[in-house]
Amino acid sequence: MIDIKLPDGAVKKFDAGTTPFDVAKSISEGLARNIISAKFNDTIIEIYTPLETNGNLTLYTWEQPEGKKAFWHSSSHVMAQALEELYSDIKLTIGPAIDNGFYYDVDLEGDVISEKDFPKIEAKMLDIAREKHDFKMRSVSKAEALHYYKEQGNDYKVELIDNLEDGTITFCDHSTFTDLCRGGHIPNTGIIKAVKIMSVAGAYWRGDEKNKQLTRVYGISFPKQKDLTTYLELLEEAKKRDHRKLGKELELFTFSKKVGQGLPLWLPKGAALRERLENFLKAAQKKAGYEMVVTPHIGQKELYVTSGHYAKYGEDSFQPIHTPAEGEEFLLKPMNCPHHCEIYNSKPFSYKDLPKRYAEFGTVYRYEQSGELHGLTRVRGFTQDDAHIFCTPDQLDEEFKNVIDLVLYVFGSLGFEDFTAQVSLRDPEKPEKYIGSTENWEKAENAILKAAKDKNLNYVIETGEAAFYGPKLDFMVKDVLGRSWQLGTIQVDYNLPERFDLTYKGSDNETHRPVMIHRAPFGSMERFIAILLEHTGGNFPLWLMPEQALIIPVSEKFEKYAKKVLNLMENDEIRALLDNRNETVGKKIREAEMNKIPYIIIVGENEEVEEKISVRKHGGEDLGMVTTKWFSELVSEEIGKSLKTFK
Repeated sequence: MIDIKLPDGAVKKFDAGTTPFDVAKSISEGLARNIISAKFNDTIIEIYTPLETNGNLTLYTWEQPEGKKAFWHSSSHVMAQALEELYSDIKLTIGPAIDNGFYYDVDLEGDVISEKDFPKIEAKMLDIAREKHDFKMRSVSKAEALHYYKEQGNDYKVELIDNLEDGTITFCDHSTFTDLCRGGHIPNTGIIKAVKIMSVAGAYWRGDEKNKQLTRVYGISFPKQKDLTTYLELLEEAKKRDHRKLGKELELFTFSKKVGQGLPLWLPKGAALRERLENFLKAAQKKAGYEMVVTPHIGQKELYVTSGHYAKYGEDSFQPIHTPAEGEEFLLKPMNCPHHCEIYNSKPFSYKDLPKRYAEFGTVYRYEQSGELHGLTRVRGFTQDDAHIFCTPDQLDEEFKNVIDLVLYVFGSLGFEDFTAQVSLRDPEKPEKYIGSTENWEKAENAILKAAKDKNLNYVIETGEAAFYGPKLDFMVKDVLGRSWQLGTIQVDYNLPERFDLTYKGSDNETHRPVMIHRAPFGSMERFIAILLEHTGGNFPLWLMPEQALIIPVSEKFEKYAKKVLNLMENDEIRALLDNRNETVGKKIREAEMNKIPYIIIVGENEEVEEKISVRKHGGEDLGMVTTKWFSELVSEEIGKSLKTFK
């Protein structure tokens, strides 16, 4: 007999050789019908894999992200088989599941896949799926695996196998198709009921521009046709909300080939938007006891060697900047934290001086390959709403919880209500990925877990997702389209204080090491604005809108009264514009709607006589003729509902 521990803590006894499907059936017939994947002792397995030892078992259906991953990973095998049958000289490389679907990189040896080929690929995949082929894993020796792919002339798979250890190599078979694979599949192809080839793109082998460019085919699949239909409808809505499209229409930002890829240029309206977001956070930070600092855009290479960033991210940094002085090397700043450590080091501190909270909207630079750049969400230069708190170990719990409160305040004021906290821990099996002692890591991880529990956060634990210097609490936010984004982050760090020899004098008159908290509620300003644009469709909260109202006189005769209304608006701190162009009122209203202006104010003879204004809300709702005082109170009330008070 073996003991199987389930996620709810229950431990059940089963015969050795029992499968996850058997366990699911012992719980309920409904679960057995819906289970498509499982995890046993941190390894993703198939539901018919025999369990021979005691362990922890988690069962997944389509509804869980892990279930979708297995579903899409299996679908990539089906797509690879379809591509092999359709293109004779094809060589397969890798085909993982991704956040939304899957892809497979293939070498077509001169053939080309275009959009017109998508329907035949989809049809072939569905033909294979309907045959209900089982996915079966089998272990192979390294020699056998190399022989198999050398016979096929597939140098890509041979290269992958060369880097694997004998005894760890597995193949997955279904139908007549075999692929090198670590596992994690659905039971059979028949579960796949709907497929869609989404796009095709170029991709370098192993992401290296020096290697051959391959063809990357993206696809997505579902267990029901209606799920695919719903997904495609959401995609159409996402296209309307694409931040690149809205950013251009609303004149917020642009890019220039002459300036360089991945380096956004903020236009006046976008710069004003950024400034309002910065002022919003600065006001909250001031209440919370932060001090603003400013650091340069470059630093000596040695600074990032000391911090460990160069060893971990040197390849993702821009090439060193050499000065006329011999041996002097600088880097474009990839992180703000080393600079803030040196600010702390500029004077001695006592325990009475702590905590010190340094905040900065600091611009950093990281090299991203051109194929990975995407609007504002993946750029080469971006601004972080960065802050670093240096505190005593006794202060850590309270300081960490205060940062959680700040992040929740930001989310609440910007309409992000659906989120999950993710406690990102180190992978104990890969210590080479991290710096610092096990003792310090355990203290940091326990501090985050305690704070998450005490604040009653809805959180999950993700092993292996920690930063190289410390564990994190990441906030995974869902937008109105159901997409998940990682926004705010808080990190506990015992390691950089050691690397930079940061100290303070304790009450015992001895020297002690402070704890460092890294935090960024927005994360990257660029990425945050992109996500906010898509979440709101450009209809930002009223307090954040570039223009809150547009005043339109029905003719030149009422322009003087329109200017009087504008002055009244400005006195009440309402951001209003006067549109006195020689255009029709209808055209002005249409353009105001396109520009997402929340309120349109019409003034004519009746309004002037009664000293009132006619108000139309964005979207067409007519609020009638009202006084400017009533309108001002309406705006204040709406802002008050969305802009929370930070205590």
